Amino acid sequence: MSESSGQTNFVMCFADAIRGIRSVFRSERNFQIHLGAAVVAIVLGGVLGLSRGEWIAIILSMGLVLMAEVLNTAIEYLADAVHPEMDPGIRRTKDAAAGGVLIASVAAAAVGAIVYFPKLWEWVSKI
Repeated sequence: MSESSGQTNFVMCFADAIRGIRSVFRSERNFQIHLGAAVVAIVLGGVLGLSRGEWIAIILSMGLVLMAEVLNTAIEYLADAVHPEMDPGIRRTKDAAAGGVLIASVAAAAVGAIVYFPKLWEWVSKI
């Protein structure tokens, strides 16, 4: 394999990933909601002047939730393709994947509360 074909494969992998994210964005309302929450978290972080450590916690939390949502959707797509009719095993699989998103979301909300509430309280106290 030549170096240029390796670079082409690398670029194609990114293109595939972007297409997958775009597909999830277009079809999954929960992903859109999580992405909207991430935008709010970024804007709020800029307004409140987060420290480097706080930014790291917020960015990792956002990434974890969005990744969980994409993986949940991938599992749902695959399950529906393999077994389109209702099946108890497929249902448990989908429920478990959705549970992973819930865990990531609750953890991110806890991080957000720890980071943002003291700063918001301080800001409100000045008013």
